[in-house]
Amino acid sequence: MEKAIMPTSSNLLIISQEGRSGEPIKLDYYHVRIAAHVLRAINHKLRQQIIKLLEEHKRMTVTEIYVKLRLEQSVASQHLSILRRNHIVRHERDGKFIYYSLNTEALETIARVVDELYALKPDK
Repeated sequence: MEKAIMPTSSNLLIISQEGRSGEPIKLDYYHVRIAAHVLRAINHKLRQQIIKLLEEHKRMTVTEIYVKLRLEQSVASQHLSILRRNHIVRHERDGKFIYYSLNTEALETIARVVDELYALKPDK
C-alpha cells in the first residue's frame, strides 16, 4: 500500500497509511517543537545538576541551589526558569521563599518517551 502524505496545515502532517491503531498517522510539528524544547531543557549539564540536587533534597530554594552548586544567583534563577517553563520543576511560594521541586510525573513521561525514541535508533 502506498503512503499518501497530506499536509493539512503548516503544523500538521497526516500520513494516510494506518498506524498500529488503525488510524491515520498524525504528526503535529508544533508539538514536535515543544517536545524538542523540553528535551533541550534537560540536555544541559548544569540543569542536570539542578535536577539531581532536587532529587536528593526534594525541595529547595534558589539560594540553597546556587550555594550548593557554587553559582551566581542569576545563573541559578535563569536555569530554574527554563526548567519551570518546560514543566520539569514545580515552584511553590511559602511566605517570602519560593521552593522548587521536581515534577516527577513529567519526568516519568519524558523518560518513557526518550526510551521509546532511543529504541528506534538503528545502530544501538
